[in-house]
Amino acid sequence: MAFTLPELPYADNALEPYMSAETFSFHHDKHHAAYVTNLNKLIENTELADKSLEEIIKATFKDSSKAGVFNNAAQVWNHTFFWSSMKPGGGGTPSGALAAKIDADFGSFDKFKEEFKNAAATQFGSGWAWLALDNGTLKVTKTPNAENPLAHGQTALLTLDVWEHAYYLDYQNKRPDFISTYLDSLVNWDFAAENMAAA
Repeated sequence: MAFTLPELPYADNALEPYMSAETFSFHHDKHHAAYVTNLNKLIENTELADKSLEEIIKATFKDSSKAGVFNNAAQVWNHTFFWSSMKPGGGGTPSGALAAKIDADFGSFDKFKEEFKNAAATQFGSGWAWLALDNGTLKVTKTPNAENPLAHGQTALLTLDVWEHAYYLDYQNKRPDFISTYLDSLVNWDFAAENMAAA
């Protein structure tokens, strides 16, 4: 079963002016596509060829002989998840059960934002910032390179890609501006709420 590059959940210019169509032409059409192509080559005619993306990630994490498979599989999953973590007209504040859970586990929505901004800003080099459920508790985490909550037995609710290619065309070296824009104008709280409900 070969993997295919998923379509974006919106038009490539739908997040302008916060994220440009040009960024998507590189980030989705080249970076994400390359991970899919590489993964298919790496798993062809192996015992992983018929596994799901999630199964491949869990089976190869921390297996140094399969680092290439893990990195490409996790990056396919992470990017697909990232596109859904944003939406046109996003940002603002969550509501309902998710808002109550954020207040309960972080103390307030502002405290959550502070933790998330700090995790995303302090992830050295390439990586990701996440809102995840860990044994029933919401946590903000950061992971290097391709790692994700799935590999650590957690349930991801939202992610922000802080690899430079995610923001450099639009924000240059100003990662904190990109993080603030994501939270204020892009984040898809409906997606996060659906992930929490499904967990």
